[in-house]
Amino acid sequence: MPQKNLIKLQCKVCKRTNYWSSKNKRKVERKIELDKFCKWCRKHTPHKEAKK
Repeated sequence: MPQKNLIKLQCKVCKRTNYWSSKNKRKVERKIELDKFCKWCRKHTPHKEAKK
């Protein structure tokens, strides 16, 4: 069963895709932005939802 609500999270500093997550697209219309650890920047940076 394929997951159609799978999104990728991209670091806003170095622009690398570090995380994959899912969201309910019926309830959340805006793009998700979370503070996550980036292993290339080696610190917590904001990660924003990117295009597939």
